[in-house]
Amino acid sequence: MMRDDGALAILLYDGAYARAHYAFVVAAGALAIGRPVIVFAAGRGVHALARDWRGLHDAADDAGVRARGVAGMDTLREAVMELDATLMVCEAALKLCDLAPGQLLDGVQVAGIPTFLEAARGRQIITL
Repeated sequence: MMRDDGALAILLYDGAYARAHYAFVVAAGALAIGRPVIVFAAGRGVHALARDWRGLHDAADDAGVRARGVAGMDTLREAVMELDATLMVCEAALKLCDLAPGQLLDGVQVAGIPTFLEAARGRQIITL
């Protein structure tokens, strides 16, 4: 059963800049219209929630995005955090990507897939 508040759960499993950027575009847009959002980063997507997100494949594309007047990763991540999204990363993926919890943005919860699935219960799930 879907929740009636339009809540979203975004599963970011890919480490490509374009997918990560779009995950934050969707999250920021949903939050801006009052839809609660969880972003769960898994696989190489965990780099999107690291303080230094340049571990994403094609991270240099951000300069071109910003040059065209589109919000870049830093702006989008700040907006999503300011609008109170729930941010989670997969514990196993952190290990696979050799990232420590201290390298993540403040407030990011390290969790396993059961925790994400329980938090996402009743939400529309988008996978990027």
